[in-house]
Amino acid sequence: MVSAGPPDGANEPLRGLRVLDFTRVLSGPFATALLADLGAEVVKVEAPQGDEYRHVGPFRAGESALFQLVNRNKLGIVLDLKEPNSRELARRLAAVADVVVENFRPGVAARLGIGYAALAAANPRLIYASISGFGQSGALRDLPAFDLVAQARSGLMAMTGDPDGPPTRAGESIGDLAAGLFCSWAILAALYERQRTGVGQQLDVAMVDSLVALLPTAFAQWMFGTTAPTRTGNRHPLSTPFGVFRVRDGHIVICVLNDTQFRNLARCIDRPELSADPRFASDELRTQNEPSLTPLIDAWLATRTAAGAARELNDAGVPASTIQEPKAVFESATLLERQLVTHVQHAALGAIPAMEQPVHFEGHTRGRQRAAPGLGADSATVLQRWLGVSVEEAIALLHRSGEPRGEERGERP
Repeated sequence: MVSAGPPDGANEPLRGLRVLDFTRVLSGPFATALLADLGAEVVKVEAPQGDEYRHVGPFRAGESALFQLVNRNKLGIVLDLKEPNSRELARRLAAVADVVVENFRPGVAARLGIGYAALAAANPRLIYASISGFGQSGALRDLPAFDLVAQARSGLMAMTGDPDGPPTRAGESIGDLAAGLFCSWAILAALYERQRTGVGQQLDVAMVDSLVALLPTAFAQWMFGTTAPTRTGNRHPLSTPFGVFRVRDGHIVICVLNDTQFRNLARCIDRPELSADPRFASDELRTQNEPSLTPLIDAWLATRTAAGAARELNDAGVPASTIQEPKAVFESATLLERQLVTHVQHAALGAIPAMEQPVHFEGHTRGRQRAAPGLGADSATVLQRWLGVSVEEAIALLHRSGEPRGEERGERP
């Protein structure tokens, strides 16, 4: 099962890996985008109406920015899985795939004839990853789940926000993204195991499970019963001073985790005697006596700007930072230096910004992103590459499944 792959990706870590992607919206597309970033040939299967994210803004020239970002580097094919001929084509593609990823509700893929049991019977080496809100088993498996539901059911929302305020949503769709990240990680682990065993397996990834796995601080508070995990606003629940502080022109963050950093802080704010104060002799004691400590830090910060305070603290050996707006981050020299933002050419939009996966692999070139596919843009190409059929045969197969090939839609060849 060797993919032709993008012509310029000869040194990419996952070159030769074929991924059939039945996912939509965010969790699954994010998982498969991470694989595509590293050279896997990902074929995105869409219904005739397209992924829901094609219809979620912001838009330019009718194209969704969200869809572009999480479907980068993929090939696109349209298959109406309600139609028998389309389902048969899907099964043929799965028979030559290394990986299948789906995020239907539990049981839907099986009813469509593309569940793990059916596909693995024809392709025992298949890695089949299923993403859902609550997992493929358990009493909650059939409940609908969006990112916000996962945040609510995982405990994350109960820990986020001001102590006297309501539970608060995280600023990004972290439930979807965590599930996608764990899914891509699990696929790579399963592929490694397949090298030893020669057989594939099904992976069950739940959004709620993924978020629970990202709560080690709350779990630590619960496991010994010392303090109840709850909302602490912009303070760290266990360490002090560790959080957001007001300055003359806004806010900064200060992160003191050990005694050395606290001694550095005490000297920096011209209160060296604090490091010898028994109330502040340990991280635990500093947290217990936070109401006495914070006003002393606030008094020093009150006359300083965010940039000035952060600089003084850093020079003194205290981890601190200004708080950057997203626009400033995306346009910063740091992101350009780290190659986290690149540009791709889109047929309708021209050059547009694109996100890069964050890991630098020695010897592998970054910046080879390709725009997300138009709806069904690569249908004929995919059938030629994966099934080894001629152009004419590919066109005939697509017409029998009720879908015109992408070139007939006026999209990319």
